[in-house]
Amino acid sequence: MKFLKDVRTLQLRLLELESEHRELDHLIAQLESAESCDELQIRRLKKRKLQLKDQIAQIQMQLQPDVPA
Repeated sequence: MKFLKDVRTLQLRLLELESEHRELDHLIAQLESAESCDELQIRRLKKRKLQLKDQIAQIQMQLQPDVPA
C-alpha cells in the first residue's frame, strides 16, 4: 500500500509541476510580446521554467518501471 501511496504522491506532484510549467510558459510569452519588458524578470522566469522541467523529468524517471537491458 505504501508503494501505491508514493506513486500517487509523485503523480500529483508531477501534475502540479506541469501546470506551473505551462503557466510560466504563457507568462513568459506575454511578457516577451509586451512593448516594454523586464529582461531580468524574463530570465528569472525562464530559469525557474528550466528547474521545473528538470524536476518533471526526474519524477517521470521515478514513475517509469525499470526496463531490463
